[in-house]
Amino acid sequence: MKIVPEKVEMSRQAPKVRVTNFNEVALGYSEEEAQQEAKRCLQCKKAPCIEACPVEIDIPSFIARIIEKDYQGAIRKIKEKNLLPAMCGRVCPQEGLCEKACTLAKKYEPVAIGRLERFAADWELQKGNPERSPLPPHTGKRVAIIGSGPAGLSCAGDLARLGHKVTIFEALHKPGGVLVYGIPEFRLPKAIVRWEIEYIRSLGVEVKTGYVIGKIYTLDELFSQGYNAIFIGIGAGLPKFMDIPGENLNGVYSANEFLTRTNLMKAYLFPDYDTPIKIGKRVAVVGGGNVAMDASRTALRLGAKRVFNIYRRSRKEMPARVEEVQNAKDEGVKFNFLTNPVRILGNSKGWVTGIESIRMELGEPDESGRQRPVPIKGSEFTIGVDVVVMAIGAGANPLLPSATPDLKLNKWGYIIADETTGQTSKDGVWAGGDIVSGAATVISAMASGRSSARAIHQYLMESHKSG
Repeated sequence: MKIVPEKVEMSRQAPKVRVTNFNEVALGYSEEEAQQEAKRCLQCKKAPCIEACPVEIDIPSFIARIIEKDYQGAIRKIKEKNLLPAMCGRVCPQEGLCEKACTLAKKYEPVAIGRLERFAADWELQKGNPERSPLPPHTGKRVAIIGSGPAGLSCAGDLARLGHKVTIFEALHKPGGVLVYGIPEFRLPKAIVRWEIEYIRSLGVEVKTGYVIGKIYTLDELFSQGYNAIFIGIGAGLPKFMDIPGENLNGVYSANEFLTRTNLMKAYLFPDYDTPIKIGKRVAVVGGGNVAMDASRTALRLGAKRVFNIYRRSRKEMPARVEEVQNAKDEGVKFNFLTNPVRILGNSKGWVTGIESIRMELGEPDESGRQRPVPIKGSEFTIGVDVVVMAIGAGANPLLPSATPDLKLNKWGYIIADETTGQTSKDGVWAGGDIVSGAATVISAMASGRSSARAIHQYLMESHKSG
């Protein structure tokens, strides 16, 4: 069999067109393209891609079904392990996981596993009627899930499929967590998130929005209401700042606020929606992760004439996905590598007028294994901007933990939980996703939700036997 060395490219909106709208950039595979790409798969007997997938999807099997044009079979195979395939096909960093492990990658480009997963999920979405496996009888056990992000949704779906009665409590007015407030429409459309949450609901999961657990109810109060177990998946939504002069000026945003106002509250449609946002003509975004790329590309779509990305290390150390950095570059974001802000400048009325930064060079490796950036004395320079977005990570929101004194935290305020099961120091309580690991990927949050679901199920069944 002749191997095609390069993966089939996916059509995209042209950069000059897409910066004028919030529509999805990547347009997905046609059936013909999916067939062509699927046939590149070697169907390895010992498939390293499965081992590299955090949720253990049987990748060769679902790809084989695509080749056979059994798209129903493909999506069925994926959903054995992953109930959110349309999301994962779009935002999972496959290039560092399953695709990196692909046998074909030793000599050629790896199979585009993520694009094929998206194709199967989009086929089901276009069909409009998702298949649902028969559910087992109810066990009589009730589980409360705190947070409706990827960890909470995965945990909820798996527990519902095991016969438990599951209720998700979401603090915001729409479910989805970071999937709706953090990831922009052009990368993950809200309709896709709604579709997959509706599927979770179809399994019998109840979703309650506007419930801030820790304020409206404590965990002990949830137990007293008859819940037998609780899973905490509240994410890491506490904004981080640099503690430099000028961060309290008007026009300085955390990436959390900037993206939440735009994504969830539709500030880009003001005044049709009543959540305004300062639309800068010259915007600086500080940080090198996917959130920084999202904020930079969002600023362009809001009407910025110039967007400057400021990152203290080099391009090689940037944690953002290669694809997202390239998208930002193609759209016109100007990158300032080896650059670190030292202060934000403002006028007499308290509005941002510029950002002063210093050039950096890379020194010895730090605890992350990356070379530590060191300031170059006397290399300060200023960029004139009217909006600054700080996208340098997020911390643990202290609200729920502070209302639960018997929940052990680490020195950064994250919940301490068993690495395998997600069990916390509080009996009957599990936790997973970013509130345990710190800010990480959607797929790793989903994996932790699934692991906790298995552990919770075992706990509920054992307590059922003893009770």
